[in-house]
Amino acid sequence: MSFLSTALDRVKPSPTIAVTQKARELAALGRDVISLGAGEPDFDTPDHIKDAAKAAIDAGKTKYTAPDGILELKQAICAKFARDNNLGYTPAQVIVCTGGKQVLYNALMATLNPGDEVIIPAPYWVSYPDMVLLAGGEPVTVECGIETGFKMTPEQLEAAITPKTKWFIFNSPSNPTGAGYTAEELKGLTDVLLRHPHVWVMTDDMYEHLAFDGFEFATPAQVEPQLYDRTLTVNGVSKAYAMTGWRIGYAAGPEQLIGAMRKIQSQSTSNPCSVSQYAALEALNGPQDFIEPNNDMFKRRRDLVVEGLNAADGITCPVPNGAFYVYPNIAGCIGKTSAGGTKIENDEDFATALLEEENVAVVFGAAFGLSPNFRISYATSDEALAEACTRIQRFCANLK
Repeated sequence: MSFLSTALDRVKPSPTIAVTQKARELAALGRDVISLGAGEPDFDTPDHIKDAAKAAIDAGKTKYTAPDGILELKQAICAKFARDNNLGYTPAQVIVCTGGKQVLYNALMATLNPGDEVIIPAPYWVSYPDMVLLAGGEPVTVECGIETGFKMTPEQLEAAITPKTKWFIFNSPSNPTGAGYTAEELKGLTDVLLRHPHVWVMTDDMYEHLAFDGFEFATPAQVEPQLYDRTLTVNGVSKAYAMTGWRIGYAAGPEQLIGAMRKIQSQSTSNPCSVSQYAALEALNGPQDFIEPNNDMFKRRRDLVVEGLNAADGITCPVPNGAFYVYPNIAGCIGKTSAGGTKIENDEDFATALLEEENVAVVFGAAFGLSPNFRISYATSDEALAEACTRIQRFCANLK
């Protein structure tokens, strides 16, 4: 009889974390590894945010806070939603958590019963299905391929909904593809949801401010106000503010749901780090002028990577709207053998051989629910990205 919970049998470790750890281990052995697995900006948290955290420490703001966050931060989150998304919330409708991942996990734990279904467009962020499984639900993944720009169509959503559907998890711009839904495309999905009042919407807007080429971000409750009472709008400071390690995510939604999530949090982690909350307060209320230059840098890197990957034999790489990922297709590489003798039967074989033979760490597409692809995070230096593309081109050219 195993000592461990059988719930663990339903889930697997995070592949993105595993790839990053493997790259670290190889680098520690002296290998010249270029790691393109982690989804975090390579530049530092802006100085005014760090200064706010230091001031909070000096002021002794290092005690427990309310389990779901300080009032000042909740008020700043309400102001952010009004300013950026034309959504009106009160502090009682807001929760602050230890990263966006905890927001999603709390919501699923607070709402799912055995047999409840959660619709997840694929490719998806690796943690969505496993969090659903841990919470006792059933993930229903719907493949959204390159032919639709990695985006779900209204027809696909309609076909996936059953009487057991409880949530539709939505992410735009997307991790792993960078694909963003226009307001018009979103309206097509929200029209479907209006016909199914038992389905709630969990929208992961973490990459809201990372958008290129004039793409205008929109979120479901903004596009369709009638969904306001059954939408959990999730966001955080990790990506746009380069604060991944500070671990602050937040969400707004109906008071009953937020209260249930607060109960879960009060009996698990309790409050998010107090110092991080004051840093997040400054992030939301302080200067935003660094976001546009950072986006210009990301766009330049995106274009460098897309061009470099499309120059590789057997790879097709679409141009994403936002975030800092590309999700190239490697159908032209499947069935071939690498210079090191590895038969490339799937995208995991491709990623493994690429790391072993060319010291480039990427995440294989099966981890995100759609193959044959891989994900690159281009949130690293131009020099590292250019060298990585050169190595990928060489790897592909040597496939036989």
